Amino acid sequence: MSWEVVIGLETHAQLSTQSKIFSAASTAFGAAPNTQASVVDMALPGVLPVLNKGAVERAIRFGLAIGGTINRRSIFARKNYFYADLPKGYQISQYELPIVQGGTLSIQTKAGEKVVHLTRAHLEEDAGKSLHEDFHGMSGIDLNRAGTPLLEIVSEPDMRSTDEAVAYAKALHSLVRWIGICDGNMQEGSFRCDANVSVRRPGAPLGTRREIKNLNSFRFLQQAIDYEIKWQIETLEDGGKIQQATVLFDPDSAQTRVMRLKEDAHDYRYFPDPDLLPLEVNEAWIEEIRQVMPELPDAKRRRFRDDWLLPDYDAAILTSSNEVATYFEEVVSALQKLVPLSEYRNLAIVPSGKPADEVLPENVGYAMSFKLCANWVIGEVSNKVHREVSDISTSPVRPRELARLLQRVVDGTISGKTAKEVFEAMWAGEGSADEIIERKGLKQISDAGAIEKIADQVIASNAQQVADYRGGKEKAFNALVGQVMKATRGKANPGQVNEILKKKLG
Repeated sequence: MSWEVVIGLETHAQLSTQSKIFSAASTAFGAAPNTQASVVDMALPGVLPVLNKGAVERAIRFGLAIGGTINRRSIFARKNYFYADLPKGYQISQYELPIVQGGTLSIQTKAGEKVVHLTRAHLEEDAGKSLHEDFHGMSGIDLNRAGTPLLEIVSEPDMRSTDEAVAYAKALHSLVRWIGICDGNMQEGSFRCDANVSVRRPGAPLGTRREIKNLNSFRFLQQAIDYEIKWQIETLEDGGKIQQATVLFDPDSAQTRVMRLKEDAHDYRYFPDPDLLPLEVNEAWIEEIRQVMPELPDAKRRRFRDDWLLPDYDAAILTSSNEVATYFEEVVSALQKLVPLSEYRNLAIVPSGKPADEVLPENVGYAMSFKLCANWVIGEVSNKVHREVSDISTSPVRPRELARLLQRVVDGTISGKTAKEVFEAMWAGEGSADEIIERKGLKQISDAGAIEKIADQVIASNAQQVADYRGGKEKAFNALVGQVMKATRGKANPGQVNEILKKKLG
């Protein structure tokens, strides 16, 4: 009998404020230990917390992005537990009344699109950090992180595989960066996930879950859940029972190990924080934030697909991050200012994944302009970015410069193959597209008379291939095209070569 996997994720996104959630101390990463811990963060007697307005605004932005309910009144609570790096002996969080409830997030899986429902998103402060190295057998405490603003985002247990859990985590990571509330730096702890994993027989009640804490990479998330699923199934099939627990993932062994038996909410003795008034959010504030929200990934993806006639795959890749989408749109804008739409008709590009003659005639140039830009951003640009720079916003070839290169492809100055050579030189800082084309003598031959002379020579010296083509062998035609391109050192306009050869060969 098969098993069904049930997964829910709790994600901590560090909010991109310059100061902490209840104090004016800096949130900058990398400072010397305990140099960014104020008297509020250290919980010295007599100090009081003051809520950071910027943290609240970022929580509202998230609520709007997922279509959740933004509670007009929410409560801060004290979550009581003892740990060495928790100076107050409690964590200020939200429990019964969070700032955001509900909402959904669409993810792309191998089986297609899936909607994951969210339970809540609430504001809270981070704890400090225990340091276990270079202390001669002792541990040190760094309170720089204490009080750092977090948005804890809790999903429903909607995911049924590791692939779905990773796809959700990636989609959420992209969204919080897209709307500018979190930098998403997983190495610095700005975005980390806790995975609740259980297994059950199909149709049976939910099984006992175990929570895997503090997963700060998508690879570790996948490895940890895969191991946990395998361990739980083997335990149950051997007649054992799953005990609710919090576990840690060891990347070296790729295994989970129990940290502590899992507490329930009542173990934390939540109660409203007497030092903080209820958080009141009015309609005017929400509307003010709504007005400055960027176009969201789903809406942009639909626009690229429906209005710009791009294939689903292209639209998904181009909206994988705000930086990629912005770069692409800037290339499109710059190219359309340089080239009339009527000039795209001769390009060998398939818009919308369909032959050009299946697209309405008035839309052919329109669709081809977007598809040409999409091909280059997804292909050449992304490949170089992944290998050599941090992200597309730091590409040495700026959108307007790429548009100038694509202009020379459209107007026939160079071929698509030659354009790749020019792009490599542009990336290396050798100059603009026009400078490189001129300096290296890369202009393609578009003189019909010159191409006809070479075509005549190729036809005369390749009688067998000519006969094969006329006998119905299409591959023979490609060989003849190759001969013309070889004779011109790749500089002949491919479209003209095809047209001239077909005319001469009947």
